[in-house]
Amino acid sequence: MFVYTHPDPVALAIGPVNVPGYGPIGPLLLRWYGIMYLAGFLAGWWLARRRARRSGSTWTAANVDDLIFYCAIGVIIGGRLGWMLLYGTERLLADPLSIVRIWEGGMAFHGGLVGVIVALVLFARSRGKHIVDVFDFATPLPAIGLGAGRIGNFINGELWGKPTDVPWAFVVDGVARHPSQLYEALLEGLVLFVIIWWFTARPRPRLAPSGLFLLCYGLFRFAVEFVRIPDENRGYLAFDWVTMGQLLSLPMIVAGAWMLVLAYRRNEPSGNHT
Repeated sequence: MFVYTHPDPVALAIGPVNVPGYGPIGPLLLRWYGIMYLAGFLAGWWLARRRARRSGSTWTAANVDDLIFYCAIGVIIGGRLGWMLLYGTERLLADPLSIVRIWEGGMAFHGGLVGVIVALVLFARSRGKHIVDVFDFATPLPAIGLGAGRIGNFINGELWGKPTDVPWAFVVDGVARHPSQLYEALLEGLVLFVIIWWFTARPRPRLAPSGLFLLCYGLFRFAVEFVRIPDENRGYLAFDWVTMGQLLSLPMIVAGAWMLVLAYRRNEPSGNHT
């Protein structure tokens, strides 16, 4: 077993800085959680640029830059609002300004997904692209960021799993626990990326990449929830094992499977390739 050493969530502290006319400000704290999100956006941008350079791609570098900007706004607003409404209502009521302190943690994937969907729809309409083609092009991009975000959760010491005696457990304050954040970093990050990147390496029917993304993420998240401790203010929703994460992932599994079947039945060519 491993011992969790409670790493400092702050990567760098700057200041306090003396601003003329305002006085000292700070210290400004650069947290690992925020760095992980930045790394995710940069990885998504680099991957999208790489795909756009492929022969036959209908995407340009300018399209990619705008796409990542739209997605960044969508995931931040959607992820934060989703967490506050689904998991952090009490914190929001007690301290309304906590909604803007995203560097302290508290981002919900399902809320971020809704935010990104809205952002992608707006992007597609502004660029005259088919909405599903935009969804399909974007499917490989979030996985690295999802994995990095879970590593940020691990550094913050949050979202631990249930007590266990498996050899790779982490002893947290005297209790051996599943490192559920690392499970999610592996499944929702690395494994999800490998599957979707491989699947989209050649043209697939329109809607198939989006369906596969929803199906895989939903299955991975649903599975990890069995060993992850639910938020204290929510607990188990039913049968002493159903969690909010599973409840939100189940529609993704159903929708993803249905989209895959529909995609291959229609067999429409993707507009992302000439």
